Amino acid sequence: MYSLIDCNNFYASCERVFNPSLNGKPIVVLSNNDGCVIARSNEAKQLGIPMGAPAFQYQSVFRTHGVKVFSANFHLYGDMSRRVMNILSNYSPTTEIYSIDECFLSLHGMPIDHYKYGLDMVEKVAKWTGIPICVGTAPTKALAKVANRIAKKFPETAKGCHVIDTEEKRTKALKWLPIEDVWGIGRQNTKKLYAQGIKKAIQFTELPESWVLRNMTIVGLRLQKDLKGIPTIEMEPVEKKQSISTTRTFDRDYDTFEEVKERIVTFTTLSAEKLRSQNSLCNTMSLFVETNRFKETETYYYKSIQMKLPFSTSSTLELVAFAVMGLKHIFRNNLHYKKAGITLSHFVDANCHQPSLFFNSNPKHKDLMRVIDNINDTHKSNVVRLAGMDKKSFKMKQEHLSPAYTTNIKDVIEVVI
Repeated sequence: MYSLIDCNNFYASCERVFNPSLNGKPIVVLSNNDGCVIARSNEAKQLGIPMGAPAFQYQSVFRTHGVKVFSANFHLYGDMSRRVMNILSNYSPTTEIYSIDECFLSLHGMPIDHYKYGLDMVEKVAKWTGIPICVGTAPTKALAKVANRIAKKFPETAKGCHVIDTEEKRTKALKWLPIEDVWGIGRQNTKKLYAQGIKKAIQFTELPESWVLRNMTIVGLRLQKDLKGIPTIEMEPVEKKQSISTTRTFDRDYDTFEEVKERIVTFTTLSAEKLRSQNSLCNTMSLFVETNRFKETETYYYKSIQMKLPFSTSSTLELVAFAVMGLKHIFRNNLHYKKAGITLSHFVDANCHQPSLFFNSNPKHKDLMRVIDNINDTHKSNVVRLAGMDKKSFKMKQEHLSPAYTTNIKDVIEVVI
């Protein structure tokens, strides 16, 4: 059996944990630079506010209906996610974190009452973090997704937990579920299936496997078998990334080389930290700069560069030096830059790479980076950083940002007795 745990309206729920006055009120969370809606509470959904809605177009809706608007507080959301996942990891030796607010648990061989086990997860996560979750349990991962959807759709009867453990329940669930809501189907496959008269998930499972393989590849066939109750989609181990990118739109137009350089140095530093966290070294670096493509009064400029590094490294100092060198090649004066980014790629394992005969990373950097990473990890912020970096890692327009209640000591709630 598998369980799929999904946090309900996660971003909105994180805001409510530390501000209970928001309970029952419509909430939307905006993307970087307060651009568009990326999360909605149930109350906001009922008002007809769509996902991806441009914030400036819905200002009157927000005001009329008293919608509480928040800038994305990823420090808070990431830390709350970590707390939820840590709790759930105690329920199974095998977990797969699927996204910031979802994870799969393998319950194979565990002699438990799956419904009571799921209810215990719901109650404990709510008690320890304040985050509401739904649990779906079934013989396969795809069916666990279906069960979770039922638990979320019918909270009065499911109480946050639903188990598909009989053929009757499986058939009933798939007869109810629209084909477009099946995990992994996607828009293109939905069009193909609609053309075949397939409107419900149960009809998809009844299609000939040869047709599914021909039209939806092996991925679609695995999904079909999973929905039939045949375990086919396995738990996926956490794999090392093959590339690491840090890209951001600026909070304003940047005119000088020094301003853009500071962003490139910061992005490189963040990417290098992720690289070291998976014990990898990189051999290739790419970076780009871009002006505002929507400014009709100015000439649009985009330029990128890819550099093959002379040696494998994960040292922030060395990577920053290469990044600044690359920036000098693509930067043009008298332009207004709006976006930049950096990508590290072509990784090798730090424990078994082949050193170069002529060029190698400074061995002293390895110990230095370890110390810096340990200090920053302990303090949950870049307290030790390069002189070329600003205190703020990401400079964005965030006019509705809530406090970082759990990661910044200055934002910790004060209780007056």
